[in-house]
Amino acid sequence: MNYNYTLKYRTFESLLEDVRTDLRSIATDGAIEPAQLIKIAMKVNYDLGLRVEKTMEKVLEIEHYRARLPENFHVMNFALICGSYSVTTQVPQGTNIQEVVPSYKPWVESNLCSGTTLPPESTCLTQCGTTYSLIQVIGTETRTYNMLTPLRFKNSYMINCDCADLNYKGKDEGYIKDGFIFTNIETGNLYINYQGNMEDDDGNLLVVDHPMINEFYEYALKKRILENMLMDGNPTVSNQFQLVNAELRAARNNALSIVNTPNFSEMQKVWAMNRKAMYSKYYDMFKSYSHPTQFNINNAV
Repeated sequence: MNYNYTLKYRTFESLLEDVRTDLRSIATDGAIEPAQLIKIAMKVNYDLGLRVEKTMEKVLEIEHYRARLPENFHVMNFALICGSYSVTTQVPQGTNIQEVVPSYKPWVESNLCSGTTLPPESTCLTQCGTTYSLIQVIGTETRTYNMLTPLRFKNSYMINCDCADLNYKGKDEGYIKDGFIFTNIETGNLYINYQGNMEDDDGNLLVVDHPMINEFYEYALKKRILENMLMDGNPTVSNQFQLVNAELRAARNNALSIVNTPNFSEMQKVWAMNRKAMYSKYYDMFKSYSHPTQFNINNAV
């Protein structure tokens, strides 16, 4: 899953506070109920799609042909079976103060060839030249996996439709069911790259924090607040409801256009695909006749 690197996140409570500020007179009457609005924020997250979710990675331990998926798992991007690895142990010296940083940084922008160290209890798939290496930090131990094999997935609604493992042809296969991933491997390690739920470490709902996308969230919440007031028999907010409803359509279109704008890596893939297609269409047919000895003029029409 391609990731939009410009996106930041904030909690639902921060979003609701901005809505209360805009609707000061309504907020003082107690008409704003967070329990009624949290489902609207979740709906907007779903409407924006998988691109706004965090791309996360983790190494799972397979025991008895299965492994439990992370609690924040939503959709699988791809999975790799980990083979042999080398271990590097770092001996702490003096005062050792380490800060645990969440390991949801997208793997495509990771490059540890220069010797950069990872934070504790983190995982990173990095590209060094033309090869990939998987680095996992467990306490003071650093594991570097050099043998990675794709795991072929059976089709499932919890697997991204662009997942490369769906079209991979191999003997090792797996499927997702009831919060577990089942494989035909009895024991081993499995690296997964997935889209995580829009939640923080404490289980609080997260929303996208972007100047243009914030309006989509705010107008969606305002529409539901005014809609509830109309349903309760308060006709004085009918004009406000019509105004918010019109602004919501424009805000939604702007938000979707920003989220669906391709990033540089996607544009690079499209360029490479078009170049390959044009090569096959206009040049590949003459490749066999590039050398004079390969062309027999008697066979020419």
